[in-house]
Amino acid sequence: MKVLCAVDGSEFARWGVEAVGAFTGRLPETLVLLHAMDTTALKAARRTRPSQMARTLRAFEREGRRLLDRMQQTAKAAVSEATTAPRTKILTALVQGPAAEAIVAQSARKRATLVIVGSRGLSDIQHFLLGSISRKVVALASSPVLVVKRPMRTLERVVLAVDTSKHSRAAVDFLLSGFLPESAHVTLLSVVPPVVTDLAARVLPAGELEQLLAPARIRAQELVAQFRELFLKEGYAVSTDVLDGHPSQSIVSFAEKTRADLIVVGSRGLTGSERILLGSVSESVVKYAPCSVLVVHRART
Repeated sequence: MKVLCAVDGSEFARWGVEAVGAFTGRLPETLVLLHAMDTTALKAARRTRPSQMARTLRAFEREGRRLLDRMQQTAKAAVSEATTAPRTKILTALVQGPAAEAIVAQSARKRATLVIVGSRGLSDIQHFLLGSISRKVVALASSPVLVVKRPMRTLERVVLAVDTSKHSRAAVDFLLSGFLPESAHVTLLSVVPPVVTDLAARVLPAGELEQLLAPARIRAQELVAQFRELFLKEGYAVSTDVLDGHPSQSIVSFAEKTRADLIVVGSRGLTGSERILLGSVSESVVKYAPCSVLVVHRART
């Protein structure tokens, strides 16, 4: 497994580096620490004040390399704590360009198995629940993206939200590829969304609503039972739950109630204007979740 972890000096980025130690099921063979220097603001000075721009750029590079050196030491400590025989190769990369675009481009170029980003960076307004950079990376990256929202030294309680789509199966396959430690307890959660509007739900008899929801509930129960067998076969402790409600709200509430360490959701690969991800379940979960979130993409065919 090759992991690319974006760093910018924020505590969220540091938590992302430390999170590598939680993957005790399968520590990465290679960890690339990436820092992107956004030099867009300097372009105006390229022609009018070239010498000043060169000095500023050299200063950016010095600070960037110091940051990467610090994060490399943090990564070494995290890996050493996770195993007595660390074999992870830790590399650093300093690139120029807007952060989100650079992260996505480098993850594709290096064929990263996983991308790690902090939910907020130094450039994000503090009251934002989801920073602009992490939002763009989740929307644009083809690799699974782990959005770190708090320190995660262990992965003991994992909530995997599933539905009947192929994107959920991609999330299941990724977790079963060795991402989780053997001690993890996985809860397979499927949410049955409303089949009618809120207004219609208030006027329809309860019996009719139950009849409308019954087929979807049966499919959800069959789905979590099917996935449960896959995790049991690999030796994981696993439980299942099926809820009625709006998917993103129900997933977040369930994670809060169960004090989850990680939520995992599947998300289809988006192109063009769809990359805005407005109103998507995955974006809402990442934005409001009380814990870190792993978004597993499946490219569309």
